[in-house]
Parts: sequence; structure tokens; C-alpha cells
Amino acid sequence: MKAYVFPGQGAQFPGMAKDLFDHSDSIKKRFAEANELLGFNIAEIMFNGTEEDLRQTSVTQPAIFLHSVLLAEALGSRFNPDVVAGHSLGEFSALVAAGSLPFADGLRLVSERAQAMQLACDEQPSTMAAVLGLEDEVVETICQTTPGIVVAANYNCPGQLVISGEVPAIEAACNALTEAGARRALVLPVGGAFHSPLMESARERLATAIDEAPIQAPRCPVVQNVNAQPETDPARIRENLVAQLTAPVRWTQSMHRMIEMGATEVIEVGPGKVLQGLFKKVDRAFPVSGAEID
Repeated sequence: MKAYVFPGQGAQFPGMAKDLFDHSDSIKKRFAEANELLGFNIAEIMFNGTEEDLRQTSVTQPAIFLHSVLLAEALGSRFNPDVVAGHSLGEFSALVAAGSLPFADGLRLVSERAQAMQLACDEQPSTMAAVLGLEDEVVETICQTTPGIVVAANYNCPGQLVISGEVPAIEAACNALTEAGARRALVLPVGGAFHSPLMESARERLATAIDEAPIQAPRCPVVQNVNAQPETDPARIRENLVAQLTAPVRWTQSMHRMIEMGATEVIEVGPGKVLQGLFKKVDRAFPVSGAEID
């Protein structure tokens, strides 16, 4: 049973997807369509931009989405998933690749999501921090007892959890987590508190766009971030996509769920190898690989 997984923000790198452009005329047309829809030359930035260019939220999210979706498209009949999942932003890539959402509509949602998140970040200083070496329950308890807004945001793998919230609350929580025995509690260079209550304004804005999107049943179950459950019902998929912006990414739970469903192989579709590494943290012997075009 094959599980295909799609990476989220942070997987970008200069020159990404350059090999895809010359793969076929249909891929070139997709890039042209993306440039027109976004109103700027995303292909030029992906291929020739700097790391700083690619860090801009309005660029990062469409770029990763394009790399992942077009790679799945280039695989053709070799893209034959029994289940798909995506980490945060990657969930939109997974839905498009699985036929639940048309390409143009998926890209519009990703662009809208990026803009809404950036506006929410501008409203209030906020950040995230990576916590290594503690049980999830310990991190959750410290977040709950720290003054201010700070929550568990990304359950990435056993022993690796990202917290999100107001800057003073994150700093206080990091101190408490270090005292509790965390191997590391490091503030991340991000623009805001993603997957936290501070994204509420972004959630409200994106909800309208998601409600209007033509989402249909995917060709295979999609294990969604908010509940780590396989979904095929369009109404449930919509509901979970809206909730995703303020809810934690339950990736640890999603990996376990795919294995419980019978996944025997995991293929990462998109830039980088982050998700392959996270699966290895669950089971070092588990077969993982990255999708490659001919």
C-alpha cells in the first residue's frame, strides 16, 4: 500500500523545480498559468531567486505547492496512491494531486492562504519555537501553564514538537521547557504564530474562499492535519481545511495512522526530504523515498 506525502513551508530552496520545467509542454503551460493567476513570475523566482526571495510567504507557499503538484503530474501513471497526506500547506498539494481540487482553484486557495497568514502576522508580533527531546504531554502542559498565548502547533515526530504564539509567551515557555529537560527549545526565524489562535483572522478570510472552491471526493483517502483521520467526504474536507489554520498539525499522529491503515511504502512528492526523515523517526526501517521523474 503506497502513501504519498507532500511537504509544507520550509522545504523551499533556490532552483527548485527547475528540472520539471523542461519535462513536458504541459508542465510549461502550468507554470505560465500560475504566473498569470498569481500576477507575478513565480517560475523566475523559483528557478533563479535567492533564499530571501523564497522566504516571502506570498512566494513560498505557491512555490512549494507548484513543485509538489507538478511533480505528481509529471509522474503520470506512476503516481498511484492508496492514501495521501500533506504537512500543513502540503495538504492543499495532496488534495489537488488526488483529484479533489482543480489545479487553478488549489493555487488560488494557496495564494489566498499565504496573503491571509501574512496579514495576521502583521497584526501582532508572534513566532514559533522548535522543542526537541520532551514528551508531547510535557510540552502541552507547559504551554497551558505559561501566561499569554502559546500552544502546541506542529506534532512533527516523536520528540519533536513546534510551539506557536505571542513572542513573550514563546520565550517564557522555552525557558520552562529547557528547565524541564528539553534537549533544545529554539525560537524559529518565522514571521508569525502559524497554527495558533493568532491566525483566527486568516482562518475567517480563508473560510470564504474554501466554501466557494469546487472540492470533490478525492481518488483515495486524504489523512488531514487537524484530526489525523482519512477523509473522502468533501464537506468534511472543507471543514478540516478551514480549521487547519488555527489548529495544530498532527503529523506524528498522521504518520501512525497511515501505517495503521496498511501503508508499506511512503513516497515524498515535492522539494526536499523533510517528511522522509520524520517517517524514519517513527520507524527507522520503514521504506521511504522521494518521487523522481524520468
